[in-house]
Amino acid sequence: MIAAKHQKNILKKQQILEVAERLLIDNYQDIVIGDLAKEVDMAKGTLYKYFKSKNALYLELLILNEKRLLDISLNYNKDLKIFLSKFMLYHLQNSNRTIKFHTIEEQVTSQERNLNSLFDELYAIREKRIIEMRDITMEHLKRVGSVFSVRDYFSYIWSITYGVALFVSSNCYKQSVLDKNKLINFYIDQVINI
Repeated sequence: MIAAKHQKNILKKQQILEVAERLLIDNYQDIVIGDLAKEVDMAKGTLYKYFKSKNALYLELLILNEKRLLDISLNYNKDLKIFLSKFMLYHLQNSNRTIKFHTIEEQVTSQERNLNSLFDELYAIREKRIIEMRDITMEHLKRVGSVFSVRDYFSYIWSITYGVALFVSSNCYKQSVLDKNKLINFYIDQVINI
């Protein structure tokens, strides 16, 4: 009985996270708890049984996203080029998610001081993801004679990825005639061939 109730709570929490992510990305704005409650067909106060604050909800979304990125690392940790392609495509095929989640993380980390366990979980998953790719990245950098450290190379990859996400989401890009897939593949090739 208790196990069934626990499983039901986990499924409900997953549903709330899925709807919250969709609302964030589709609406290009912060979540309004009342709107989220309406979408998942529950009272606003009931949402706080699953997430003690809006920032806790945001951190859970960031953790979920980081787990997806860890899965990419685990699945493609034998070939850096394939990993980089999958990592960048994940971010660039849904550039609105990438931009919004980055903005949320910046906001929450500057505002929140009471959710240390969620921050710890987020950073532990991120560290595991980076460690998973460290050795293959070091080998690649040595092979191509790069002066980048692994940390600097990952920072470079992120800055290019985030910059492209901003560009393909901009009004300037939307008014252009550039082919999104060709543009994304161009930047992926640039990162891979550095």
